[in-house]
Amino acid sequence: MLYEARIYITLQEAVLDPAGTAVQKSIQAQMEIKVPSVRIGKFIVLTLESTDRGTAEQTVHKICQDFLANPVIEDYYFELEELPGVSDLASNGGSSCREGGS
Repeated sequence: MLYEARIYITLQEAVLDPAGTAVQKSIQAQMEIKVPSVRIGKFIVLTLESTDRGTAEQTVHKICQDFLANPVIEDYYFELEELPGVSDLASNGGSSCREGGS
């Protein structure tokens, strides 16, 4: 079965985000819009093959922990969806998993 993982990686709340602060200040200065906070992160779409949903979730967790996120300063979560028409089984839809410390 093929699955699509939509992975969101952000800095932990305790970590300063100078890029987010720069964007926030630029929006406020150039557009005169009050923006209390901006946090910059990464969004990754990954397609993977797996025998079942549980194994796919474990694989995505491992990819995030080992390759995509720095667990010291970043949190991640992902949504996993079975791609329709690829399997004889009905799609299970998306689900979310959170990882990382606060």
